[in-house]
Amino acid sequence: MKIGFIGLGVMGAPMARHLADAGYEIVTVLNRSPLPKDLQASVVASPAEVARASEIVITMLPDTPDVERVLLGQNGALEGLSAGKLVIDMS
Repeated sequence: MKIGFIGLGVMGAPMARHLADAGYEIVTVLNRSPLPKDLQASVVASPAEVARASEIVITMLPDTPDVERVLLGQNGALEGLSAGKLVIDMS
């Protein structure tokens, strides 16, 4: 199963790492935080591409405006969602 993870900062990176260690494929988009060297993940160009490539999208972002931009903005994750996909906001 592929899990999209948006927000690889102080809290998000360890969460994504645990999911990867459990055998899940991680797909992410980079913004402020670089990809941790010990995290195996596919990097795509936009939140929409994260959603297209994943069955589940998890966001771990600093605040509401960031969540709105990532989900609803241009090339936001909602553009890449289809029936049966799940978004989990843990921001």
